[in-house]
Amino acid sequence: MFIQITYVAFKPLALFTLAIEFFLIHLLFVLITPQPHLHLHLHLICISLTSHLHLYKAIPLTHNRVPRVIRISNASSKQILLKNHQDAILQLQGHSPSPPLSFCAASMADSRERIRGPSRDGREFLTSPRQVLRRLMLLSEGRQYREAAGVVGRLGPSVLRSVIAELPLDLLLEHLPHSAYLLESFFTRLTTLNTTPKPDVPSETVAWQLVRLFANPHESGLRQRCTRLLQALAQYEPGLRQTLRERRRSFDNAVQGLGVHGLTTDASGQLISLHVALKTELQRHVDTYKMAIHKLEELSMVTVNQDPAHSSHQRLLAINYGDIQQRLIDNKTLLTMLDKPALKQLQTLVENLSTRVENDKEVLTCVGQVRRLDSQALVEKRPAAGLLMNFSRGCEVVLNMMGPEGGPPGSSHSIGKNTSPGGASTSSCSDGYHSDDSGSDDGSEMVSLYRNLYVENRADALEALDSLPQIKHAHSLKGKILFSMIVLSFRLCHGMRERKVLEVRRVLNCPLDSSSETTLSLDRSVRQHLFETAESFPLGEIERSVFNQVLSTLHEYPCLESCPPLTHYVSACVRLAWRMINQKAPYYLDMDFNLGFLRPEKHERHPQADRRSDLIKAFLWPALMQNNQCAFKAVVAT
Repeated sequence: MFIQITYVAFKPLALFTLAIEFFLIHLLFVLITPQPHLHLHLHLICISLTSHLHLYKAIPLTHNRVPRVIRISNASSKQILLKNHQDAILQLQGHSPSPPLSFCAASMADSRERIRGPSRDGREFLTSPRQVLRRLMLLSEGRQYREAAGVVGRLGPSVLRSVIAELPLDLLLEHLPHSAYLLESFFTRLTTLNTTPKPDVPSETVAWQLVRLFANPHESGLRQRCTRLLQALAQYEPGLRQTLRERRRSFDNAVQGLGVHGLTTDASGQLISLHVALKTELQRHVDTYKMAIHKLEELSMVTVNQDPAHSSHQRLLAINYGDIQQRLIDNKTLLTMLDKPALKQLQTLVENLSTRVENDKEVLTCVGQVRRLDSQALVEKRPAAGLLMNFSRGCEVVLNMMGPEGGPPGSSHSIGKNTSPGGASTSSCSDGYHSDDSGSDDGSEMVSLYRNLYVENRADALEALDSLPQIKHAHSLKGKILFSMIVLSFRLCHGMRERKVLEVRRVLNCPLDSSSETTLSLDRSVRQHLFETAESFPLGEIERSVFNQVLSTLHEYPCLESCPPLTHYVSACVRLAWRMINQKAPYYLDMDFNLGFLRPEKHERHPQADRRSDLIKAFLWPALMQNNQCAFKAVVAT
């Protein structure tokens, strides 16, 4: 008995008929095969079909594509099918497969390997930058950054340079902090290999992206994720520290410059707007100049047609007593008109105006930098001071996480602890000074005086305010008055010191924007003199300015003007502020007064505050800073 199988070249109907015949033949095995092996029949059909297709490919065809008929004996067909069936069962039991099954298994294994990608060691891609880049991008899309970092850790110098040149770094920056592990592996590998010349890696862009993350509210685990990345970044590009310090200093200076746009004093000592003071002063100048011009016109009737020979040396020596007396009277009259003390205030007002213009330029420049760093910052709708302070804080966090160049970063100081002024000078008020061995004792004394100012002088002033009937029950107002006075004292003392330095430059005809070594040495000498004379320097002008600003704001409380303890408190604040900002390692106040959450490293809760809440309701006393470290924590109410 024969089974007739017809193979028709290039005829789909014949192939379909052949598949049906195979399926019917294998139904016989379903009836005789044990139940545990029923799932093999689909494999058997595929294997048998593959075997018969091999036979089909071996059939010779004529050039005119005439159908051929081949007769295969029933015994031969049964032998082939039985052999495939036995091989499948032997494979299930652990025996070696026959060649057709082995071929199918190998094909399936190859397919799995193509889907799975390269092996975990990644060695087969170490010499192909294009394949390495493709592999890294596939892993990054699946957020498998640790696996991608393992691939980077085994790259050679040439492959690493090629991969970095084509790597879309902006995509990795968008996924920070999740991609921090992969970025860290890049910078660590670059540092380890020490390739020359260095590849063009935008390390500063990575640093500013991290500053942007830390400038905004972030989750608690962000520091742990990014610490190693920042350390690797600082090791690869040591100059980033200085760049961040300078940018942070510019942010702090811009914030301080926003505070100089307040009221100014006129010739009588009253607080008025700068524009009003300029108008009044210019009007006074105009009136004086008109009088001087009128006087000169009167004198010109005598001197306009005078013979030049009368001004010769011989004639001047021949002038008699009466002529000399008249000339003295005329010149003294002009000098009295033009050399009035009140007229000298115009130069100060013009300098004040120039300072405000420069400060606003600095603020707009810094805000523009923030806009370029963070396009979603909404700089037009947010207060400029808060925005710049956030980014300054981001720079501070990044610098602390990088660590100093010579050792581990210093920790913050709490209330009651001595402050060591050592460490990197990153303060906006450092002015290039460095602390010496005796600075530690002076710093401890300054912190003690600042603490006593809060504990004793503030308490005395608060008790005096309690005795005033008009504000006896305005508890929050009394705290704000005392808080404003200490803040104004530091701000005005800092402005006074900078003005004194500029005045010396102006007197000696030094350019105000000069950065030569001679000019900087002159500035250091002036500051050294201010440091040595801090105890005896006259500060009455600043004391009156602080007191008048508070009184002009609270003009509805005239009782404040007749409160001697409050005047003593202002004097103590100004005197201590002047001493502290003129130290070799200057002290300054932390101007971040945002009512956010309590930060234990620089905030201390008032004993009578609500300890169940960490939300700050009011600042009672500002934090004292030195060299970017907290010397005295701010006292807050929660």
